[in-house]
Amino acid sequence: MNFETLLLTTQDHVAAITLNRPQVLNALNATMLRELDEAFAALALDSSVRAILLRGAGGKAFAAGADIAELAKVDSSSGELMAETAQRIFRRIETLGKPVLAIIDGFALGGGCELAMACTLRLAASTARLGQPEIKLGIIPGYGGTQRLPRLVGRGAALKLLLTGQIIDAAEALRIGLVDEVVEAAPAAQSPDANHDPLGTRALELVRTLAAQPPLTIAAMLDAVDRGADLPLDQAIALEASIFGRLCATQDMREGTRAFLEKRAANFTGR
Repeated sequence: MNFETLLLTTQDHVAAITLNRPQVLNALNATMLRELDEAFAALALDSSVRAILLRGAGGKAFAAGADIAELAKVDSSSGELMAETAQRIFRRIETLGKPVLAIIDGFALGGGCELAMACTLRLAASTARLGQPEIKLGIIPGYGGTQRLPRLVGRGAALKLLLTGQIIDAAEALRIGLVDEVVEAAPAAQSPDANHDPLGTRALELVRTLAAQPPLTIAAMLDAVDRGADLPLDQAIALEASIFGRLCATQDMREGTRAFLEKRAANFTGR
């Protein structure tokens, strides 16, 4: 697929999407959002892809937020439509049925932070900076930030970030649960093209681990966690039992148990 604002590659069951507007710190404009929708829709249907990496080009930002030049032109109705469109796209990413790993190198602010929160896991360089500074523009986050942030970090920590617009470092983001892992950044003098990229190396290691898992089980696990989070406990564990039973009838379950008993690595096929 050819894109104007994205780069997309696939190799060994892993897809890599790069937000490619480094000249504006990968700000999310309408074209990029549309292309993200197209890319993830295609990857959802590609059975050869089992896990996805998402990162920003340039080394300075994952995504610094929405495109302010576009945002400045919206009114009430077009602003609501903008938010609804991005929310639908980010929800697609969140419910894709395949793990999506956000690699945060530099800034993840506003819509960029919201995009990262829609991913399955967030891996950050120690130099990363995250936040929801929309209040300083006289608006609230519109791409899901007021809802996902409290679910990730708790109501109090979320409100502190939302109401102050504070930008936090990677260590604080890890402490409150906004990111899942922090990797020490390469020295500033290190060439970005050099073979020493601790963040990229760790991300590839993690995504390959995810891609090696049984794909039906990965999809079911993500579904159980996503749907069960908003259910009363009795209904949530009933959902879990139903999904557990469904997986017990798969070839991958037979392969997994047989491989364990035979003391060998399992070969999962997604059936």
